[in-house]
Amino acid sequence: MTLNADDTTEGGPAPADFGGIDPAEGIDLLREGALTVEGRLADASNATLYCRISDGSRAAVCVYKPVAGERPLWDFPDGTLAGREVSAHAVSEALGWSVVPPTVFRDGPYGEGMVQLWVHGDPTVDLVALSRETDHRGLRRMAVLDAVINNSDRKIGHLLPTPGGHLYGCDHGVSFAEDYKLRTVLWQWQGLPLTEEAVEALTRLRSRLRDSDDPLSVALAGYLTGPELYALRSRVDLLVHHGIHPYPAPDWPSVPWPPV
Repeated sequence: MTLNADDTTEGGPAPADFGGIDPAEGIDLLREGALTVEGRLADASNATLYCRISDGSRAAVCVYKPVAGERPLWDFPDGTLAGREVSAHAVSEALGWSVVPPTVFRDGPYGEGMVQLWVHGDPTVDLVALSRETDHRGLRRMAVLDAVINNSDRKIGHLLPTPGGHLYGCDHGVSFAEDYKLRTVLWQWQGLPLTEEAVEALTRLRSRLRDSDDPLSVALAGYLTGPELYALRSRVDLLVHHGIHPYPAPDWPSVPWPPV
């Protein structure tokens, strides 16, 4: 089945998704607000702090992941995960889909790191059932984004549906590797044609990535290596050229563990 842009009626990003803060306004708040740590998400593999951010007139809840709290990995350079999260947000916005919540890189109580608005999700949604859907536009957009950024850890628990119908994803720190490492629970479209919407968005993204002076390219160059940027452009080129969702790598685990 080829899903077109008007096949579903899901909502777009909304202030209610972030406790009343407009997503565009939230970026400014994340950059300029005072960050107060209120707790820690104990299940996260890296230091992930639950925070409140305020500038006196506005306040929101957010997640803060300091670089100092990143666990060393064998396949990613040390201290780069926060920048990859910010890069994922930049690519998501360039595609025009707002899959990744507003995210910035800034200083905080424990040093520089990633700060992302907290998504007020819909607790009534069955995430396992959602992850298996084949006609959900937001989910399919997420699968395309993951293919672009080479996400090696798309778990079911990283799906953040909201009451208004928009779908966000979180935890993109292990993305943008030079080698093909796509590992996800969203393989239901493998080998199927990309939607017209996706091809158009990818074509626009390809043009921006080819221009080294484009603000997107400049921003990504601050967090990714030259070979990683080349691999990113190559993945987008392949997606546009072949026009299909990718297949799993034959020599790499295709689903993260645990998948939830």
